[in-house]
Formats: sequence, C-alpha cells, structure tokens
Amino acid sequence: MMNGANMKKRFSSYWNQPKHAAYLFITPSLLFLTVFVFVPLIIALFLGFFQVNLFFKDTMFVLFDNFTRAFQDERVMGSFLNTTYFVLLETPIQVFIGLVVAVLVTQNTYFNRFLRSIYFSPVICSMTAIGIIWSMVLDSNIGIIPYYIYRLGFEKPLMLRDPNWAMPIVALLTVWRNFGHTMIILVAGISSIPGTYYEAARIDGASSIQQFIRITIPLLLPALGFCMVTNLIGSFQVFDQVYVATRGGPMFRTETVVQYIYTRAFKAPYELGYASAIAFLLFLLIAVFSLILNHRLRRQEEKMF
Repeated sequence: MMNGANMKKRFSSYWNQPKHAAYLFITPSLLFLTVFVFVPLIIALFLGFFQVNLFFKDTMFVLFDNFTRAFQDERVMGSFLNTTYFVLLETPIQVFIGLVVAVLVTQNTYFNRFLRSIYFSPVICSMTAIGIIWSMVLDSNIGIIPYYIYRLGFEKPLMLRDPNWAMPIVALLTVWRNFGHTMIILVAGISSIPGTYYEAARIDGASSIQQFIRITIPLLLPALGFCMVTNLIGSFQVFDQVYVATRGGPMFRTETVVQYIYTRAFKAPYELGYASAIAFLLFLLIAVFSLILNHRLRRQEEKMF
C-alpha cells in the first residue's frame, strides 16, 4: 500500500509541474498534426517519386521526373502565379480591415459586443455555401448586383466571368468571410495592452492617431504577426471558394495550386504521383514565405523594443 501511495504521489507531483503538465495539453494537438499533417506530408513526398494513379495500379518509380515535369507545366506555373497573386492581395487587406474594425469595437460595450458577433458570424459559415451564394449574387445574367449596376446606366459587368476581375472579387469575398477571425484576435491583443500607457500619452498631449501609431501598433506586433503568418498559410491553400464560384476560370485566371492538385489527383487520368509532387512544392513555397515573413516580423519587434 505504501509503494502504491508513493507512486501515486510521485506521479501527481510530476504532472503538477507546469513544464510537464504542458505536454498533456499539447498531446491532442500533436496527435492531430501527426495524423493529418506530418504523415500525409511524408506520404506525399514519397508518392512524388512514383508514377501512380488513384487506384495504385501500374506503379513505376520515376525519381525526380514528376518534379521536373511540374516546372515545365504551364498550368502549374500559372496556378502558382494565381495563388501568389491571391495571397498578396487578400492577406494584407484582411489584416488591415481586421485591425481597423478591432480598434473601433474594442470598448467592451453591449453595442460593440453585438458588432463583434455580426462581423464574426461569416467565419462560422461554410466557405462552399458562401461561394455558391455569392456566385449567384454576382452572376452577370441573374445576379442582383450586376442588375442594379445596369439599372444605374452602366454596362452590365461580367464580374466573375471577367479574367481581370475574377481573382480580385474572389479575394474580396474571402476577406469578407475571414476578417472577423482576425478582428477577434486583434481585439484580444488590444484589450491586453495596459490602459496606463494611453493615460500617460493623453496627459502628454498625444492625439488618438499618435497613440495608435506609437502604442497600439508596437505592442500589437506579436498578434499582428500571428495573423499575418496564419492568414498567409491559409491563403496559399485557397480552394473552396474558387472551385465553387469560378471552377478556375475564366481562362484559368483563378485556378489555384490546390485546385490543380485536386484536378490531377481525382480526375482522369488520376495522376496521384504527379499531384503529390506539386503538393510538396506548394509546401516548400508556404514554408519559405512563412519563414521569411516571420523573420522580418521578429526583426521589426526587436527594433521597436
């Protein structure tokens, strides 16, 4: 009995230490990442060296042929350019709008809490459903927005059928759906800034804009950096809204990397090995952009502090 009691006491004292208890809390996330991220990533890299279809028939080891082919494929290069264009357009706008709205609704009043709920509500909606709804609203034939533009005396716009405007419109739809998530994170970051800083600034005669630039932005950099990096990673994986709203058209101007991977892997001739090679190249691109952005944000934080 004493040995059992001692073992129980030692076990309890071991896991009561914060550094040990932390492992218990991160274990579910680590298991999720291992099963759904790390293992598929390794499998994708492995399959990238094979010529294999979706049914794993007629498998052939081709070494780097799939990767070489990807760099020579015009649709692969076009999809990477489209995706990069989407990321560079969507991520800064989303973070900027999220920051502006967060500043406006930071005060913990009933009205501001109501506004936060309204702005956040699109986040919990399916992107597929949102893509279907907006594709109908923006349809040049039956959409209500092109109709009212036409009634105002302008030429009826093609909207999602216009090669020059399709991707910017998809980016703005994505911003509309996701900026509430960024807003909530930044509201939490702004709320954690001690009010004494603003009181001292007001006593010194600083205006609201000066307080925002000199106090809010520097102290909010960690939260802003988190939003920028996570939004960038998510934007590189854009698929749902493009697939539903435009199917990659017109003229492949909205075809993204993930959509092209889906097309190659799950549509005839089911080139799973080739799709896996492209997926691994996308992973490398995301990793490079994320590391560069994270490094620059950290250097900016060090300069300010």
